[in-house]
Amino acid sequence: MGNSIGIAWEKFYQENILNYFRSLNENPFALITLIIDITLVIFLFYYFFKIVKGSRAWQLIKGIILLVIITALSSLLNLKILNTILTGIMNWGVIAIIVIFQPELRRALEQLGTNKITRYFGIDKDIATKTKEDIYKVVIAAEELAKSKTGALIVIERDINIQDIIATGISMDAEVSPQLLVNIFVPKTPLHDGAVVISNNKIAAAACVLPLANDNDIAKELGTRHRAAIGISKESDSIVVVVSEETGKISVAKDGTLIADVREDVLKKILISNIVTKRFTTIEKNKKSKIKNLKERILKKKNKEVNRENKNENKQ
Repeated sequence: MGNSIGIAWEKFYQENILNYFRSLNENPFALITLIIDITLVIFLFYYFFKIVKGSRAWQLIKGIILLVIITALSSLLNLKILNTILTGIMNWGVIAIIVIFQPELRRALEQLGTNKITRYFGIDKDIATKTKEDIYKVVIAAEELAKSKTGALIVIERDINIQDIIATGISMDAEVSPQLLVNIFVPKTPLHDGAVVISNNKIAAAACVLPLANDNDIAKELGTRHRAAIGISKESDSIVVVVSEETGKISVAKDGTLIADVREDVLKKILISNIVTKRFTTIEKNKKSKIKNLKERILKKKNKEVNRENKNENKQ
């Protein structure tokens, strides 16, 4: 049996691996196509496993992998009857896979049809678009909370990190959604008392403790939520949405000032203007400035080289 395995392996090595490397030697361009081929196969496997992981199909995949290994071993060990049965199962297995993985395949094809190519490599939609969507969700949540006169405090982190504030609350690391935000502030629930902090397009934590503003010029009728909102907006560049429990009115705190009683459209404009427009316009300007500086450096370097060459020619 050991001899037959050795012969089978040697035959496989000579007919497949050795011949393939000879062909690569004769045609080096084939190496590029091989790299592209392997990359695409790895990517397709990764994308497929990403879709099915955590679903019921995951257990079936393990069974299929085991079946493939046993089929390969039966061929190497020359177990003809077992190999014939397993090969037959494998042939029918293509149809079975299509039936079994129909929901996952459908989902993958839908995503291929609707998503940008960057999404396939695990890159999420651009941050500006995602941030804008999160703002709309915050506005929807604020309106719902205002209708029911449910007190709320939503802090949106900008450039200055407020990790110390996040650490005072209960960690969540959840996607931003109006339903979750509304649910957090339902009275007499464990997380309703305190602030929600949105950081890096995620609900980072709930029930966070904010510093209170103690300025004498702040109106005395303002409650603890509004003072906390002004306090954190003074200590950082965060923008805070406040919903009053008494009146149901929405306010926005930024740069230590409070914009009281804002409508839905005004709230949306304030948040988009201060969080999306200013931030991402600045980033774009910085990128362009860096590119411009780099071009200027390259041009200066070239000019220096030309001047040096001219001087050398003049000396000669």
